[in-house]
Amino acid sequence: MSKMDGESESNLRKAFEEAEKNTPSIIFIDEIDSIAPNREKTHGEVERRIVSQLLMLMDGMKARMHVIVMGATNRPNSIEPALRCFVRFDREIDIGVPDEVGRLEVLRIHTKNMKLDKDVNLEVVAKDTHGYVGADLAVLCTEAALECIREKMDMIDLEDDTIDGEILNSMAVTNDHLKTGLVGTNPLDSIKRELQETVQYPVEHPEKFKKFGMSPSKGVPFYGPPVCGKTLLAKVIANECQTNFISIKGPELLTMWFGESEANVCEIFDKARQSAPCVLFFDEFDSIATQRGDRVGDAGGAADRVLNQLICELGTPGKKKIFKACLGKSPMVKDVDLGAFARFTAGFSGADIMEICQRACKYAIREDIEKDMERQRMGKDTMEVDGGQEEEEVAEVKAPHFEQSMK
Repeated sequence: MSKMDGESESNLRKAFEEAEKNTPSIIFIDEIDSIAPNREKTHGEVERRIVSQLLMLMDGMKARMHVIVMGATNRPNSIEPALRCFVRFDREIDIGVPDEVGRLEVLRIHTKNMKLDKDVNLEVVAKDTHGYVGADLAVLCTEAALECIREKMDMIDLEDDTIDGEILNSMAVTNDHLKTGLVGTNPLDSIKRELQETVQYPVEHPEKFKKFGMSPSKGVPFYGPPVCGKTLLAKVIANECQTNFISIKGPELLTMWFGESEANVCEIFDKARQSAPCVLFFDEFDSIATQRGDRVGDAGGAADRVLNQLICELGTPGKKKIFKACLGKSPMVKDVDLGAFARFTAGFSGADIMEICQRACKYAIREDIEKDMERQRMGKDTMEVDGGQEEEEVAEVKAPHFEQSMK
């Protein structure tokens, strides 16, 4: 990016020309959303010109069979939609949270130049860091190395240009150093116990909750003065429960564009569902969950819409009951999984679900009428078969009817 008129587009053209001269090659654009934002949601002429230039360059790549363009972003919905079509970026790969094997590989990369104690077992560390991403593991390894250095600081003379070889040889990262980033918060043990009962037990012992007819808690609010350990406590409980952890600051979800704040809420919950089991932690929650109508100068009621979207997302487990209430008197086959359809209605209100149920019933009625017409056309009497009586087939709502009504 450059402030000079036309220089940004020129830099982009040079990158593609350089790649073409050195084929086969890969052009990797990190944080691609910063240079190719949605043109409908940006006021900057520079960004608009860069997006247009990138579209032209990618369209001209048809003859360049040995150049591949790759982009990385954590905000895919902010990218110009024209770039996400099949003829340009025709593959989208979602890189999620690494599993235990992936964490082990990342740990090996970050510790390959470290001197590790013979008792260090990276497999155990990988198992204990459930929910950590690559950046978290990098910080963990760095903190372990710094802790190792701190222990030897009293033996090092900072005025000397060199460090004694014996001191260097005695330095080795131990299990205790690696655990520095994984320690709990002892003063909050009583609160941790309550959180374990709320978060950990439903994950580890779902059969007991089912036996007693209890549903797991949907959410837990933390409140307290600043720097009292709320965020750390959430991280600790997620680690002990071996669940993924996603932390979001409330103000980060709010934008100036109409409808984008609600879309951000949907995107966060979708990411959490893909990483399930997952603890989704909202820091500064009061910034997005204010009382309705209290926000002064809120043009268009953006805060209220975000709150409504948040309530819809948090209310997903109760949507199955809404389906049952709407279909109370409707005949339905036994194998219809209403819970599955409830999970696919993220962001839907009760009225939306009622509309889906009504459509499904209409499709079932239409199908039954068409069957009756087909029987009459074939000249078959549905009440008589081989001289006997046959009970009239009862029309029922089936899974395909719901699938069709949700399109």
